[in-house]
Amino acid sequence: MPITNIEINREINFLSILDENGDIDKKLDPKLDDKSLKDAFYYMLLARRFDERLLALQRQGRIGTFPQASGHEAISMGSIMAIQKADFHVPAYRELVGMLYRGMTLETMLLYWMGYEEGAQIPEGVNDLPACVPVASQLLHATGIAMAMKLKNEKNVVLTYIGDGASSEGDFHEALNFASVFNAPVIFICLNNQYAISIPVAKQMKAKTVAQKAIAYDIPGIRVDGNDVLAVYKATTDAVARARNGDGPSLIECLTYRITPHTTADDPKKYRSVDESSKWLNKEPLIRLEKYLIDKKILTKTAKEEMEELIENQIKQAILRAPEIIKERDLDNPERIFNYLYKEMPANLIEQKQELLANLTVNKEVNLAHNH
Repeated sequence: MPITNIEINREINFLSILDENGDIDKKLDPKLDDKSLKDAFYYMLLARRFDERLLALQRQGRIGTFPQASGHEAISMGSIMAIQKADFHVPAYRELVGMLYRGMTLETMLLYWMGYEEGAQIPEGVNDLPACVPVASQLLHATGIAMAMKLKNEKNVVLTYIGDGASSEGDFHEALNFASVFNAPVIFICLNNQYAISIPVAKQMKAKTVAQKAIAYDIPGIRVDGNDVLAVYKATTDAVARARNGDGPSLIECLTYRITPHTTADDPKKYRSVDESSKWLNKEPLIRLEKYLIDKKILTKTAKEEMEELIENQIKQAILRAPEIIKERDLDNPERIFNYLYKEMPANLIEQKQELLANLTVNKEVNLAHNH
């Protein structure tokens, strides 16, 4: 038999609308109204300032290790604006702005990074999952939710997120394969910030783009400027429309840069040059959106200052309120660890709980005696 050619579409496009100088490609402008643009900037600024404050709190020992989201705001914001309330949002751990936009409170986010499981509690009526730290595992959850939507004949979609390093995980490929085979209405968004912790993209994969991995699963793939909130919005809006129309999943690779360490336990100076980081700082999302909004007279410098003051007060109040919530809800009571596992507690746990309470009583009495 002769060798025959199998035709495969290998074209991957790159989308950019708003450049680093705040100039826009008018032909590609998604034409968001002024309020939507101003709201986008507000939530991006809120997430940036809160992220910066979380870093200060971590350095003070008031919260645990956490991954900063600064520099990734356009990806989370641009995509979250493209879905509806009934749709599902399945984040990884840098979707701070999207979680705030969907209704998660600053106080709840503080509880999460302080180590309280109540920090993963989603507000009533919000179709979000908690932030997911295990790499790529949330993609399976997202695909499962999307498949359930399809089986129930719902016209909703799911947004889920990963980093570039996660595209090398088995869960990534399993999720894309399953979503493709069963035409699940899920949009996979990759935050390609150039590094999987300390490993640059060039040492992670030989593929030129993450987006081209969509070809293997016969689904649409596109690379966009991840610092351009309008480009992310446009690409996500198109993918959401396809998914809602029954045309299945999409993969969107958002090219950006991690302007912070991977987490507060990381030192990027050991593997990244100062020159490299400086070049990307000029491309960051907040600066370019602010330039565009001021140029369009949607935002004034005075309004920006008022926004900063409002955000500063919101963050201060949340930091004051979080310890009050811990006290009101008795979250520091160690007895609580037994209370939410079983409807009827088994005998071995009853015994462990009694032993803990007895030890706590003894320790309390010892401490009282010592203090006297």
